[in-house]
Amino acid sequence: MVKLESFALGLIETIGLVAGIEAADTAVKSSNIEVIGYENSKGGTVVVKIKGDVGAVKAAIQSASASAALVNKVVSTSIIPRPNSELKNIIFAKNKATTSLESKKKVNKVENEHKSNEEIKRVSNKKDIKTVEEKNITCNLCMDLMCSRKKGEPRNSCIHFNEIKK
Repeated sequence: MVKLESFALGLIETIGLVAGIEAADTAVKSSNIEVIGYENSKGGTVVVKIKGDVGAVKAAIQSASASAALVNKVVSTSIIPRPNSELKNIIFAKNKATTSLESKKKVNKVENEHKSNEEIKRVSNKKDIKTVEEKNITCNLCMDLMCSRKKGEPRNSCIHFNEIKK
């Protein structure tokens, strides 16, 4: 495990994922830093976490803040020169930056789940055909699709009222 005291931590909070991606891209291109990951917060904010030398992180946060501000609003930035080891659970949270191979595996897994969901929907659609047909029926007296009467309207507006009346 990497000692937390051996690097600086940089945080940039933006409104929207696109601004967060722009910030991470600019930070990586401008300085010798590593993207730790990101966190989606409530309200559409995204926190991008980077690590590296103190000077590199400062430069990266400044350039990332400037480029992300062109895309959307930058809420806040922070640089922690030597984070305490107690912060490791917060810093290394579940939303980590992934490699392209890991991303492809996740995409394939999601596609397979999507295919199985489509099969389930097809089977359930066969069962729901009667339900859909029942929903299209507007008149609850004659159950005729051609009848313009809707439930709650007077009975005499049903085209089959005279037949039902008898």
